[in-house]
Amino acid sequence: MGEQSFLDVMLSHLRSSSKYYTGYPKELGPSRVVHFTSERQFVQLLHEGRPVVVAFTIKCAYTRHLEKVLEEAAAEFHPHVKFVRVECPKYPGFCITRQKNDYPFIEIFHSPEQAGSQGRTPESNITKYAVKVLPFNYDISAYGFREFFKRHGIRASDSS
Repeated sequence: MGEQSFLDVMLSHLRSSSKYYTGYPKELGPSRVVHFTSERQFVQLLHEGRPVVVAFTIKCAYTRHLEKVLEEAAAEFHPHVKFVRVECPKYPGFCITRQKNDYPFIEIFHSPEQAGSQGRTPESNITKYAVKVLPFNYDISAYGFREFFKRHGIRASDSS
């Protein structure tokens, strides 16, 4: 790893010291961000019927900022939206299937429904599901998530 540029150092200092950059520090309570452990766990989250925000991350300076934003957003939208963090070096197979080269990135999974019979399945006990996946290209903040959910008609709170 090379040395950080002056701009990177200043931005990092601004992010960590300015109460206006990511919102005034709030008491968020226990973490509501789910750490990815298996695809089976992920499928169970999808079956709960709530939107699932997935942050695909690697170890970098930007990921530390993203973790704080995810914690704040998860606390705000709990229990209507689940937030999951996938550490891609630990689970490369799951991350590679997303076919992205730039990390970290965020995708929203929602509306799981059983897919129609698409040809023969090798085992009769396998159920296929279709899930809508939307790339998140808004501001990485609780406000950005709120606007994204509103634009795509995703119910993210009791008032929506």
